[in-house]
Amino acid sequence: MNKDRIRLKVLGISYSQIQSGAYALILAQIGGPYRIPVVIGAAEAQSIALRMESITPPRPMTHDLFVSFAHAFGIKLREVFIYRFEDGIFSSELTFSDDERTIVIDSRTSDAIAIAMRTGAPIFTTPEILEETGFLLEESSQEDEDEAAAADAPVFVEEEDDIADGEPAPKIENYTVEELQKLLARLIEQENYEEAARVNEIIKRKQK
Repeated sequence: MNKDRIRLKVLGISYSQIQSGAYALILAQIGGPYRIPVVIGAAEAQSIALRMESITPPRPMTHDLFVSFAHAFGIKLREVFIYRFEDGIFSSELTFSDDERTIVIDSRTSDAIAIAMRTGAPIFTTPEILEETGFLLEESSQEDEDEAAAADAPVFVEEEDDIADGEPAPKIENYTVEELQKLLARLIEQENYEEAARVNEIIKRKQK
C-alpha cells in the first residue's frame, strides 16, 4: 500500500491570505515538485513553528504533552496519513502501535502533523489528493540555490510598523543579534511562540 502513497514533509508556514487569523501550512512532496497548502489555526501554527525552530517552551504545549503521555506507555506513532480531501477540508488519521496492538485514530490534519513532527513519524497522502490540491513549484537555477534553501523556513507576515511621533519604528531585521536574543527571551516568556520563531530565524540568518 505504501508504494501507492506519496510521502510529504513540512516545508514552512505562511500567513493565510484566504482566511483571516489563519495560517497556511505548506507540505512538500518528497522527491517531487508538488506543494500542498493546508489552512490551519494560529494555535496549531504556533505549535508547528516551535518545532521547526527547535524552540523549547517553558511549559509543555498540548502536542508535547500528548507525545510524552504516549511515550510513557510505550506507544509509538507509526505514521500520519492524509487520506481524504472533501469540501475544502483535509482528513487525516494517526496509526499508533505498542508492538502488540495497532490502532488508527482520526485526527485534524494540523494536530496530526504537529504530533508527527515531535516523533519523527512519516507523513503520507494519496496521489489523488496531491493532484487535486497540490501546486507545482517552479524549478530554481543554480544561482537561486540560496533563495530556494530559504524557502524551508517558515514565512510570517510582517506586522505594521509602530508609528511614534510620525516616524516608523526600526524594523526588527535591523536589530543587533544581542537585541534579538533579548527579544526572543521576552517573547518565549510571554508565550508568543509564533513571533519567537520568526525572531529566531532572523537571528540564525544574521549569525551566518
